[in-house]
Amino acid sequence: MKKPFSLAILTASTLWLAAAAEPAITLTIDTGKPGPKISPVMWGVFFEDINFGADGGLYAELVKNRSFEFPNGLMAWSQIERGGAAGSLEIRDQEPFHTANPHYLRIRVDNAGAGFGVSNEGFHGMGLREGATYNFSAQARTVEGGPRTLRVELVTSDGRTIASAKLDGLTGQWKKLSTTLRVGATEAKARLNVIVEGRGALDLDWVSLFPAQTWKNRPNGLRADLVRMLADLKPGFMRFPGGCIVEGRDLGKRYQWKTTIGAPEERRLIINRWNDEFKHRPAPDYFQSFGLGFYEFFLLCEDIGAEPLPILNCGMACQFNSGELAPLDQLDPYIQDALDLIEFANGSATSTWGAKRAAMGHPAPFNMKLLGVGNEQWGPQYIERYAAFAKALKAKHPEIKLVSSAGPSPADDRFNFLWPQLRELKADIVDEHCYARPDWFLDNAARYDKYDRSGPKVFMGEYAAQSVKTVSPDNRNNWECALAEAAYMIGLERNADVVVMSSYAPLFGHVDGWQWTPNLIWCDNLSVYGTPSYYVQQMFSRNRGDVLLPAQISGQPEADGKSRLYATASRDATAGDIILKVVNATAQPVWVAVQLQGVSQLKTGATATVLASANLSDETSLSEPKKVAPVRRPFNETNVSFNCQFRAHSLAVLRLPPAQ
Repeated sequence: MKKPFSLAILTASTLWLAAAAEPAITLTIDTGKPGPKISPVMWGVFFEDINFGADGGLYAELVKNRSFEFPNGLMAWSQIERGGAAGSLEIRDQEPFHTANPHYLRIRVDNAGAGFGVSNEGFHGMGLREGATYNFSAQARTVEGGPRTLRVELVTSDGRTIASAKLDGLTGQWKKLSTTLRVGATEAKARLNVIVEGRGALDLDWVSLFPAQTWKNRPNGLRADLVRMLADLKPGFMRFPGGCIVEGRDLGKRYQWKTTIGAPEERRLIINRWNDEFKHRPAPDYFQSFGLGFYEFFLLCEDIGAEPLPILNCGMACQFNSGELAPLDQLDPYIQDALDLIEFANGSATSTWGAKRAAMGHPAPFNMKLLGVGNEQWGPQYIERYAAFAKALKAKHPEIKLVSSAGPSPADDRFNFLWPQLRELKADIVDEHCYARPDWFLDNAARYDKYDRSGPKVFMGEYAAQSVKTVSPDNRNNWECALAEAAYMIGLERNADVVVMSSYAPLFGHVDGWQWTPNLIWCDNLSVYGTPSYYVQQMFSRNRGDVLLPAQISGQPEADGKSRLYATASRDATAGDIILKVVNATAQPVWVAVQLQGVSQLKTGATATVLASANLSDETSLSEPKKVAPVRRPFNETNVSFNCQFRAHSLAVLRLPPAQ
């Protein structure tokens, strides 16, 4: 007779366990017959600079258009005239501070009045915290003996000054001016003012404001609270830099990694592909400064313990836009970029590109093992280009696993054309994508059960349940979507001999600047919160087994005539725990008789972590960041057969330490 487990838990978001009659459903786990190994990089993250995810998001720079390189050189800047002050502003490019970013601002003051200068709006304002310090810097020079002093101010949205400083010593040559500002009040929509003191002209460039407390307090650093959200996921890999921005609307606007390394002023700005992609969510001020470039991506991966997975352009622009192709006989520069990237990441500090990495502060290699060829391409044009890349890369670097594209959809004509071609080419890993309604994910949890076990491995590289439809601005990050994703992830893990990587997409969204929804993590200028989908990803990634254990459900509960109880089991080789993940996607609590075979008893110290909500439409938000969040409790069971009730609409993870 199996013992019913009893535990009094009163919170509404936890596992409900109580005595009951013999369940009709049995979950049997055979711990003595371990199955396939689970990839250590099974659960990862996918970064793309969409929704102001880099500039204005993860990259901590607070000044927008800091080097006046936007096509409208004064975008984000406005003129300040106080107390009768008068003057003019002009974008120039003669004798610039740096030729890679040749434009700068000339400020001419005809009447100093109470102050003439410029104000920067930041990225939907600047988020400043009371008592925190911020590092201001700028390149400046006087013109014909003009003014030698600047006044820097941080002001609230209503114009109140909360920090200020004076900078002296300007000369006729470009000179870096810097100061530290301590802020006197918290403000989410602050502005930066730069005021010229005196008549005459001066040139201004590379105006910058960073919080002193970036991630690891690095100069040119990242926003610490956003990186913490990534680190807390414990991702196995990070895919970067996209996404469609890898491709560009045309090849001239593609992402080129070599222009994103070196000193920040050496990196060439380009338009962001999401600038005007969606007419219902235009972002005319969306450009890429590449302050967050490939070196910073590699460094971030190292910081959070994630394998780097860079994706490179394969000679194809976005096929949803121009579809421009680099001719096959002109593909060598694209392939050479890939070879040079491997050297940048893995080469010795004395190699050409390894020396550039070392000069940036990282003499040791990053030990990159994965590389993506193209993003979401399709058709024979892609196969031709992938084949050329694979031939060259495998000849010189057989140790690098290549990730290839299966197109933008999970089962259309493009997908069905690509898979046989990639199988014939003996591709390493094929990247599949799917954005669909929650029912698709519930119905396709068994998608990989019938995949060829001897063919290429699968990377489920972009997926997210859409509450309305793909690209709809009305999509919500609700519990219904997250629960469906959890059920699908059960199927990914259960097929770990085929699926070796997966990542939700997109990663970040700014509440005032998004182009796409849903997203995994949302932020404003001061705060950040994880969605229910974030916590699903976290529960899987933090409870990562090393090997699958056979798990069999009998007596499945149904919803609308379909089985809606999902389960997988694995073993953590380090901790020794048996990890049981269960999704109950029905509207009723479900009693299950759990039977562990191959083990005689459990030790004390078992835990139950549960993510659930009574309302499928529930969401988290800036005001309620933990409205749908996991709760972890002791699971006081030592018997290997026990009855357990899983809440309606829930994801539960049991960690069970065997006594033997």
